[in-house]
Amino acid sequence: MKNPVLKCICAMLLAAAALTAGCKREAASKLYPVKLQTDWYPQPEHGGFYEAQLKGYYREEGLDVTILPGGPFNNSEQQVAMGTIDFGMNSSDHVLESVSRGEPLVAIAATMQNDPQGIMVHANSPVKTFADVEGHTVAVKPGSTWFMYLEKKYQWKNVREIPTNFSVATFVSDPNYIQQAFITSEPFFAKKAGAEPRFLLVSDTGYAPYRVTYTTRNMIAQHPDIVAKFVRASLKGWRDYMQDPTAVNAVIMKLNPAMNQEWMQFSWQQLKDHNFVMGDAPDGSQQGQFDAERWQRMYDQLVSLKVITQPFDPKVAYTTQFLPKK
Repeated sequence: MKNPVLKCICAMLLAAAALTAGCKREAASKLYPVKLQTDWYPQPEHGGFYEAQLKGYYREEGLDVTILPGGPFNNSEQQVAMGTIDFGMNSSDHVLESVSRGEPLVAIAATMQNDPQGIMVHANSPVKTFADVEGHTVAVKPGSTWFMYLEKKYQWKNVREIPTNFSVATFVSDPNYIQQAFITSEPFFAKKAGAEPRFLLVSDTGYAPYRVTYTTRNMIAQHPDIVAKFVRASLKGWRDYMQDPTAVNAVIMKLNPAMNQEWMQFSWQQLKDHNFVMGDAPDGSQQGQFDAERWQRMYDQLVSLKVITQPFDPKVAYTTQFLPKK
């Protein structure tokens, strides 16, 4: 290149490009890395987090969020308590139980205002209410606290409990079969296989945990700004996801090939129809929020079941400091 002016301009452009690339790398390096451990494989019940990631809400807050899929053998409470994971997901009763064991967990937002946990029966089953379960066999995860609550509340004397295998195959073939299920999942497969399921939600019995996101007391004390940013971006993601799940469902299907569009649409519709995520307030102001009385009631129920044996103030298990003010 013989033209000195052109050579100078090119040099300036190359320098500018290098500076821009360097700035981009520097900007990326300034993102604060955090890890979220979900409670299962990628699914619509995690849609708001993937939405926040897809739309860049976390990056706008200066966060580089890695979403780690869970599974049947993951113990996110232990990982978060140890500090290897920053945020986890579970139900509020599990958080209270973990705190009672000395784990420093704190719920920071409600992912769902109510839990989609329940039992699935056939449409023509004589079991119309939880009281009618007396004399029947139920497939359930051993040691489930919510099932202990139902046994005590309805004073079941002759209910046989067998381990669930998380499949609907036996349900489809046995008209008397009753199993633990999530209203967002198992009824879909039962219908697809030709059965007519009916569902009883545990939350209708008075045992009504939140589904929550949690972290540790240390994380809140040392990085309250990071926690606030994570909560703020996540709630935005969930708001958008509940308006239109299309883009994120496509992402989830790539992450979890076991999913399909029909199943995801069913799950999303259940989340929407039952106001699990946004709550019952028409203006959406209930999203993410906690109610002190509900936490106290859940704590009292766990004490009554002797799941919690060492008393503590349930207010240490959650905080509302990162939630939008009503």
